[in-house]
Amino acid sequence: MQQFHKRRTTLSMGVTVPSLVFIIGICVLSAISPDFTEDLLNVVKNFIFVNLNWVYVWSVTIFVLFLIYLMVSKYGNIRLGRNNSKPDYSFFSWISMLFAAGMGIGLMYFSVAEPMQHYSNEIFAEKTVVQRAQNAQLYTFFHWGIHAWAIYGVVGLSLAYFTYRYRLPLSLRSCFYPLLKDKIKGRWGNIIDVFALCSTFFGITTTLGFGVVQINSGLQILNVVPESSFVYQVMIVAVLVSLSIFSAVSGLDKGVKILSGINIISVILLLLFVLILGPTVYLIGSFTEGIGTYINSFFSLTFNTHIYEENTQPWFYNWTILYWAWWISWSPYVGLFIAKISKGRTIREFVGAVLILPTLFNFIWMSVFGGSAIWFDLHTANGALSALAGNPDALMFSFLEYLPLTRALSFIVISIIIIFFVTSADSGIFVMNSIATKNAENSPKWQTISWGILLAVLALMLLNAGGLAALQSMTLITALPFSIIMLLFIVSLMKALSIDRKYYEKDFSRTTVPWSGASWKERLKQIVSFHDKLSVDEFINTSIHEAFIELESEFAKSNIQAKINSYENPLRIEIEIKHNIVNNFLYGVKNESRIISDYLLTDENLPEVNDNVTYFPKSYFGDDREGYDVQLFTKIELISDVLKHYERFLEIISEENNEMFISSDLNHKYK
Repeated sequence: MQQFHKRRTTLSMGVTVPSLVFIIGICVLSAISPDFTEDLLNVVKNFIFVNLNWVYVWSVTIFVLFLIYLMVSKYGNIRLGRNNSKPDYSFFSWISMLFAAGMGIGLMYFSVAEPMQHYSNEIFAEKTVVQRAQNAQLYTFFHWGIHAWAIYGVVGLSLAYFTYRYRLPLSLRSCFYPLLKDKIKGRWGNIIDVFALCSTFFGITTTLGFGVVQINSGLQILNVVPESSFVYQVMIVAVLVSLSIFSAVSGLDKGVKILSGINIISVILLLLFVLILGPTVYLIGSFTEGIGTYINSFFSLTFNTHIYEENTQPWFYNWTILYWAWWISWSPYVGLFIAKISKGRTIREFVGAVLILPTLFNFIWMSVFGGSAIWFDLHTANGALSALAGNPDALMFSFLEYLPLTRALSFIVISIIIIFFVTSADSGIFVMNSIATKNAENSPKWQTISWGILLAVLALMLLNAGGLAALQSMTLITALPFSIIMLLFIVSLMKALSIDRKYYEKDFSRTTVPWSGASWKERLKQIVSFHDKLSVDEFINTSIHEAFIELESEFAKSNIQAKINSYENPLRIEIEIKHNIVNNFLYGVKNESRIISDYLLTDENLPEVNDNVTYFPKSYFGDDREGYDVQLFTKIELISDVLKHYERFLEIISEENNEMFISSDLNHKYK
């Protein structure tokens, strides 16, 4: 059976089986008892949103600040891969794919609906029409801007870094490597991947379910189908999921890449049509003013919990917190996909592109569509669009009726929604198979097809039973624990980046500076030796002590009184020259230990090591500068090193500007 399993599938049973049990169980429960399941999950969701909304606020804020810090920090030049790695995709293809996966159908679904819902919301009824329009644009920018992409960016960057820099599997478990080390290969790693697979499946299923409803509604308005019913939704899903499966089986370099390119071009053309055919001057002005308002309000929006505005708190929970939870729940899927296509980019390039470019496009898109809808509602529609704010499935197509070439634009919109549907589904199928196989290569095509069929069947089952809302609540609930996991990603990533930076910046040891080739055999023996405590004690008591004795004698010839101090536990010896007015000169050597990598214990081509603790003689100084390993110094070289530090000491105390740093008040710590 094991041989059959290896030949026929690349699925990891420890990840796939628990995930499928949980996914199918929740979907069946939502389909059998949609009202009961939705009510139960809503109680949990509402408790989280009301009592733990601050977790989302702080988490998302940390994500934004962290990525901005990385972009401008010294870590920005680190490449996602080897130092000579080149990107696998052109900049246009890369941006197209990450954009299509990151927002997709949501842009079409909410581009008119969200601004209109903010604009017509009763909570803002006391404001003037102009203030409500500005409010609608500002909050739409806030929900679709940098904060959303920062959530995706943290997961995508963590995955890309550990996959291509550490050469670990493209899996969420890999992001915990600095914290868990090899434990990521076992139960803990499986738990993390199960969570990611379930979250990805739920997020894609609900989004695609809503997308099918919007496509059906648009086709009905255009008289392509007579009604919006489950029969036609089955037909739509059958056609679109088949296209998605075909695209996913074709791979990233063919299906997903080509569709994403077509998608971004189509979206730009539609955007230009609406901009030119709509109230152009108004839209450009509102976009310009909206950017300024967003920048000015950035921090107040970011930290605002509406705790002093009880009347707006329900709106805050149902919009801002829901969005943060929604983006977080989608981040395993989008992050995995972004990571897959980002090999070879630098961290600065990755963060800049992921945060700024999609955000800017979203702002333009929302300004053109949302701004046009509000303008038409005020000047042409006489409030008809506001009245439809609660019906987002049909709102986009009703909005297009106020533009020239309505029918042509409507067909373009449906085409774009279909392409978004396919690109979201095919990249989702690709990502789910990647998680379930621990990023195994050359998976059989039937696996990819099976994920697509499962996605279609469960989405249709929930559509028919009315269980999509329950599944959406489940998706939002999973966002809370995953926000904590993402914070741990940041801790893990910073630990790894710090080590990465030190690794490439680490210079040769100071003890190698005076080397010549005269004693290379002895040097080699020292380099490949790992010492125990007793051998280092012996080195300090002999070579170091003898060097200090010779120095003490030579100093005396120049009427300089040097003193040798010796201490135990741990052993340390130092040579000290006391001063009454200025600091004492001190050069010492102590026995220190360090932990060595477990890999050294098992690697056959590395020096033989019996314990993961080794000892070495480390220098230290009277001014608390960081010392270094001196075990590779000969006695003469050590004497030379002491004299270098003494010459530095004399030069420092001779400068008048250094008087505040050389007071004898510090000498008490050496007595």
